[in-house]
Amino acid sequence: MAARAYWQGQIRLALVSIPVEIYSATKSGAQVSFHQVHEPSGKRIKYEKVVPGLGPVDPDEIKKGFEVSKGNYVLLDQEEIEGVKLESKKTLDLIEFVDVGEIDAIYYDKPYYVVPADDLAEEAFVVLREALRKTRKIGIGQLALRGREYVVSLKPCGRGMVLETLRYSDEVNKAAAYFREIGEAKPDEDLLDLATTLIEKKAGDFEPQEFHDRYVDALKALIERKKKAKGETIIEDEGEAQPSRGSNVVDLMAALKKSLEKPGAAAANDDKPAPARKAAAKKPAAKPAARKPPAKPPARRTTTRKSA
Repeated sequence: MAARAYWQGQIRLALVSIPVEIYSATKSGAQVSFHQVHEPSGKRIKYEKVVPGLGPVDPDEIKKGFEVSKGNYVLLDQEEIEGVKLESKKTLDLIEFVDVGEIDAIYYDKPYYVVPADDLAEEAFVVLREALRKTRKIGIGQLALRGREYVVSLKPCGRGMVLETLRYSDEVNKAAAYFREIGEAKPDEDLLDLATTLIEKKAGDFEPQEFHDRYVDALKALIERKKKAKGETIIEDEGEAQPSRGSNVVDLMAALKKSLEKPGAAAANDDKPAPARKAAAKKPAAKPAARKPPAKPPARRTTTRKSA
């Protein structure tokens, strides 16, 4: 495998140890990053470490500090920090198993692909994978990675497995603080039925490749146009105005019903007003055109002939 393993070790289930390797399952290459550049010279901006009132300082004089009160810090040497880092263990002990769906999605942090380290490990690896799949369980354990200990989950994924680091409970804001203002009223049954029907109508398989970061795509296109424009400023069109968030009252029932119409229904309905347009096209305003008979044009012709 071309990629470099993020971690190598073994998964232990009771007396069974399975040598595995894990690889990062995500990447950030799709992002567009910028540097600060000095426009007149075209050179990149560099940053100096300075102390207010003293100016630039020597890197050897810098230590890490934890602020215990405003302007007061506990200073720590790098050796002191390294001393409390956990040694990266080469074993992931699965200490419990929970039902699929029991872990709230908000706790999941970063995913890693898990593969057997060699052919000899494959048989035990497949047994564990299929046992998790059959019981619909997720394995839970703790693993020290690069000096920090993580709670991790393990679950089947295709022919392999996925290990995901989990956030600790004190890293997650309690939802109640944000949701307490939402009322407990039950929704109208007819509205609920319409919304349910609309969801079922639009149900489908998740195809991640169908989605693109349009902002990143637009930035890349802008950069290409900027290169061709040889530095000239490019002003983008503002595009369509965003709908106002004013006090317009939305008829939720009518909006849901409209959403459930067949794709051709809207076009058919758009054709129905045509007779109304014809009615408006009776052109009562066309009769004023009949007013032009004020027989003045012939009189002018007669006058012209007489003068001739």
